[in-house]
Amino acid sequence: MSEWVEPVTDSALASAAVDRFRSEFGAEPAGVWAAPGRVNLIGEHVDYAQGLSLPIALPHSTVVAVGRRSDGILRCRSGLGAWTGRVDEITPGNPTGWAAYLAGVVWAQRREGLLDSGFGGGDVVVESSVPIGAGLSSSAALECALALALADLTGAPTDDAGRAALARSCVRAENEIALAPTGGMDQAVSLRAEAGHALLVDSRDGAVAPVRFDLAGEGLALLVIDTRAPHQLVDGQYAQRRVSVEEAAATLGASLREVDDVSALADPVLRRRARHVVSEIGRVREVLSLMDSGRHREIGPLLTASHVSLRDDYEVSCPELDCAVDAALAAGAYGARMTGGGFGGSAIALIDAGAAEQVAAEVLGAARSRGLTEPRFLTLNACAGPARRVPSHAERGPAAGFA
Repeated sequence: MSEWVEPVTDSALASAAVDRFRSEFGAEPAGVWAAPGRVNLIGEHVDYAQGLSLPIALPHSTVVAVGRRSDGILRCRSGLGAWTGRVDEITPGNPTGWAAYLAGVVWAQRREGLLDSGFGGGDVVVESSVPIGAGLSSSAALECALALALADLTGAPTDDAGRAALARSCVRAENEIALAPTGGMDQAVSLRAEAGHALLVDSRDGAVAPVRFDLAGEGLALLVIDTRAPHQLVDGQYAQRRVSVEEAAATLGASLREVDDVSALADPVLRRRARHVVSEIGRVREVLSLMDSGRHREIGPLLTASHVSLRDDYEVSCPELDCAVDAALAAGAYGARMTGGGFGGSAIALIDAGAAEQVAAEVLGAARSRGLTEPRFLTLNACAGPARRVPSHAERGPAAGFA
């Protein structure tokens, strides 16, 4: 039988976070905030090449319960463990692991002027329904939930321009403290998504635009396949791809966003890497055109072409992802591709709304027949909204700001 990862309501996650906050810290939090994970429909490995991406916010969220402190200490607790440190001692590589994404947000917001230099510290408890290590942006959801919490509690702007600034600070946190050289797509969608829409992210100037994507209304769904193959962005492979793209752009004398022909690249590896980026940006444009004209099923072959490019030219797929894609297509999916950074993680398949169980069974059977780790599944029938504050009956009075 297929294993399904169901979303948990904000209120249920908030209740768990508040209960844990009380248990860990013996106090009430100032508030609770949630941010969604994401799945990228198309536009992979182009956000650091000034490209176009089309991510979707998941109904699976991460919540943080946050309390104030005045002694310069940051205390973080989650199901993965505990970390305590001084705000002034947060540095690149310290802390490591999941806590780096939280500490990094504090570090980055202080340097971006979003937090006063005298920020007094805080207590943070995390609860999440976003699968960790599945390539569904659990790290960005963690960052964005805390970033919005700190903005609300310190009076920083949280309109769209304010959220754009928060997203930039989260990218800096991930790059400079967690040491993961990612682009900004994940943070943009987590903070700036619109329910019922995918989000077109232009990484050249940071602009975003909602694109209506009514899956249920079109009788469609996205099947998300978490292969459970380990997914790491800090092991050097992701960074190598980014360096290759930057080297190709320098050789050609232009951003790959501006390039149509990569044949001038003599190095065959650089040529393949650049060909993926250029062709992927073109596929995003084609998908946008089809969505604009209501031809959603026709984007399927473009999703599959994206996977082939990521597998062959960019070389970021793996046997688990290839098996999931091939099995989904054999089971009748309109298109399928790996999603996220690759080297493990998840794949997506565009399917008829009632076909999730059948396609999942075929994918599971294919994994078993090849001796691969059994995948688990999520379904997406509607695009979720952005990071938000979660009303909590457990809060005592208005949320207090930081000392």
